[in-house]
Amino acid sequence: VALVESGGGLVHAGESLTLSCEATGFPFKSYRMSWYRQSPGNERELVATILTTGLGTNYLPSVKGRFTISRDNDKNVVYLQMNDLKPEDTAVYTCYIPTLKIWGQGTQVTVSS
Repeated sequence: VALVESGGGLVHAGESLTLSCEATGFPFKSYRMSWYRQSPGNERELVATILTTGLGTNYLPSVKGRFTISRDNDKNVVYLQMNDLKPEDTAVYTCYIPTLKIWGQGTQVTVSS
């Protein structure tokens, strides 16, 4: 089982980024998927979760309305579309399979003011 994130980078406040997490080695469409983030000195926090069919999602209150989690079960990829980014969104974002307790390696997102 492997999760590989991509799409992080350095942006200015108000800009957008889309993160991708490519999954291999397990029946992707059968598992809900999550994105977490962690910034220096802070605990890791759950950003968003998406159910197997993609019809059910939930979000951290501070990102609701700005971030959108989605998935492509044919490509085995989960996405995190992040709009109107703020400096407080700066963190390492990591993909996670809750049921299997498997993490990706993470991708850095830095938002400058």
